[in-house]
Amino acid sequence: MEEIGSTKMFNGYNKRYKHYSETLGCSMTFTIYFPPSASSSHKSPVLYWLSGLTCTDENFIIKSGAQRAASTHGIALVSPDTSPRGLNVEGEADSYDFGVGAGFYLNATQEKWKNWRMYDYVVKELPKLLSDNFSQLDTANASISGHSMGGHGALTIYLKNLDKYKSVSAFAPIANPINCPWGHKAFTNYLGDNKAAWEEYDATCLISKFHNLSATILIDQGESDNFYPHQLLAKNFEEACKKVKAPLLLRFQPGYDHSFYFIATFIEDHISHHAQALKL
Repeated sequence: MEEIGSTKMFNGYNKRYKHYSETLGCSMTFTIYFPPSASSSHKSPVLYWLSGLTCTDENFIIKSGAQRAASTHGIALVSPDTSPRGLNVEGEADSYDFGVGAGFYLNATQEKWKNWRMYDYVVKELPKLLSDNFSQLDTANASISGHSMGGHGALTIYLKNLDKYKSVSAFAPIANPINCPWGHKAFTNYLGDNKAAWEEYDATCLISKFHNLSATILIDQGESDNFYPHQLLAKNFEEACKKVKAPLLLRFQPGYDHSFYFIATFIEDHISHHAQALKL
């Protein structure tokens, strides 16, 4: 593993790393924000951030301003990339919503896309890599968040791994992908026509099975988001939560769109939400 970038911010450091991923079969980058309190004698809990379509590991780190609150609360931010890169699979870069930059945080079952295993990368390989290489991180004390496609990833990964994450939050998540165009395109190509397989990566379906939650789910949705409601379907997730009495705080924010301006406005609330669950 190689450190390829370092910048000081709010007395901590953004550090970017490159490594070869056995799960994905290619080189991958990720960025960690280490708060100033992080040390081998004072380990920092981890908040994983999963980004949306077209993003790399850098968008959130550069644009969100999350480091201010992370520094205050002593939380390390871990931002992975959104897909494998450099594999040169035919069609991988033909559209913004599938292939490169659009891994959808699942394990593809279709042979052509067999390297698209972002679920296993985020849930298994990356946490072990962090645990093995960074003594200042408490990877056993972790939460997860994300935006849009990454909000979908955060919700589904959290619900299927309640033993691994203390809390979840999301900005404008693709909350019911089996019922939206983005989800149909991605799931058909990555998972084939087996609709039962699709449901394993749909938060609105999963909440009916995994709702013994220790922390409230926090979701912010901008009311001026161009992708709401036809792609994001937050109200479908809300209805599913109500049916099983799963704790959800869904906040509709008037005037806000789908951009990082929206994320930057409310990210401090989300960091505080996770700090409470991480008992900081």
